[in-house]
Amino acid sequence: MKKMWSATGAVVVALAVGLAGPGPVQAAPTTAPAAPVAPASLATSAASSTGVSTLARRTQFAREVVRYGQADRGPYRIAHVRELQYRLRWVGAFRAGVTGRFLDLTRAAVKRYQRREGLLQTGVANRVTWAHLLRDTIRHRSSIPSVCRRLGWHACYDRSMHQVVLLHNGNFVNTWLVRGGAASMPTRRGTHRVYYRNKDHVSSLYGSPMPYSQFFDGGQALHGSRLMTDPFYGHSHGCVNMYVEDARQLWNLTYNKRLIVTVYGRWA
Repeated sequence: MKKMWSATGAVVVALAVGLAGPGPVQAAPTTAPAAPVAPASLATSAASSTGVSTLARRTQFAREVVRYGQADRGPYRIAHVRELQYRLRWVGAFRAGVTGRFLDLTRAAVKRYQRREGLLQTGVANRVTWAHLLRDTIRHRSSIPSVCRRLGWHACYDRSMHQVVLLHNGNFVNTWLVRGGAASMPTRRGTHRVYYRNKDHVSSLYGSPMPYSQFFDGGQALHGSRLMTDPFYGHSHGCVNMYVEDARQLWNLTYNKRLIVTVYGRWA
């Protein structure tokens, strides 16, 4: 039987960012207009979701289509295979190790999950499959702070779960896997408003690119990381590291919005 969700529910908001914080603010960001957010319907047929357009990746719970033979081959070549494997493990459909390579065991796990959800069993992680899986794998929902459930746009980062969840007016919009600061330079807990954005930022301290940066607390920001391949391996210098594509997705959804960022949870 096909699982359905209500439009409301526990609110989770999250952020993802990359390396160390920026230097002094030097220039205002240059942005291009983003398409309006259009929540995706889970009733859409799987057959019509075998491709993901630029617009679709700005819609609710969207990811690129992932299929047999693809792999996460490095920070510049992320296919979201590791994320797929992690999330399939969390729903009990995948029991092998996370490798970042989409081979037989991963395809079988996708089919197993699709069968459970009443979806067409293609073995391809298409648009509808991702919509179900992302909703199912928002972790520790009961721990999401109440501030994240308020009106407006909220990105909430759970340090213990390596998870950022984006909500709008209490409704889930998307969730991403991220990594935060090391024990010596942790991402600071608290609630702040994004005060500066720069899609082409470069750290003045480390000389590292920080694409799609959204700064919320001093030098700490949500941004794309060109060093991260596995969000559960390594740490940043305090920022919230995201895959570059995910940081772009968050940017397209919120660059012209008043975004509130909440960081919570124990360090991990």
